[in-house]
Amino acid sequence: MKRELQQIYRRLSGHFGPQHWWPGDTPFEVAVGAILTQNTNWGNVEKAIRNLKKAGKLHAQTLHAMPAEELAILIRPAGYYNIKAKRLKNFITLLSGEYGGSMKKMAAEQLPDIRKKLLAVNGIGPETADSILLYALDKPVFVIDAYTKRVLSRHNIMDHDASYDEFQGLFHKGLRQDLQLFNEYHALFVRLAKEHCWTRPLCGGCPLEGL
Repeated sequence: MKRELQQIYRRLSGHFGPQHWWPGDTPFEVAVGAILTQNTNWGNVEKAIRNLKKAGKLHAQTLHAMPAEELAILIRPAGYYNIKAKRLKNFITLLSGEYGGSMKKMAAEQLPDIRKKLLAVNGIGPETADSILLYALDKPVFVIDAYTKRVLSRHNIMDHDASYDEFQGLFHKGLRQDLQLFNEYHALFVRLAKEHCWTRPLCGGCPLEGL
């Protein structure tokens, strides 16, 4: 399986090139984006983040003190804004209570300990937690999303109904624990899914065609 994973990565990387994902000016902004992107597209998340920046509110201490109702108005473009406002507040409560509002202090903790605390936050599941770990905190953990499951199941590498942990274990066991590799590989799956591996796939010209 290691060989297959390496072959897929080489093909995707050779075809698409470096992805430089995840967009964000600060680790906190990346974490906010990881929560806002649940059940919506990135374009909507960008609008919500622009609202926060324009209002001068994209800071942990500021959002921690802000009423959830006011936050919901600012992040409205991201959809499910009342729910996501509460989830953001829950995350910021952890960040403020455990790490004094500092993403740097959070990143200094060991990966298993941070992941456990993130998963204990209401509204943060494995995909969101791992996105924060990988892209905001520079921890080598592979993010599994719907795109990754779709690509791997269509190439008969893993059953689509396998658990999150089973999918993640495939990468953690089959690849070296490398931050940049995990970052690029996940981003390449996203790119492939957006250009070829749709719900009804466009297989012609796919860089994985023939595998």
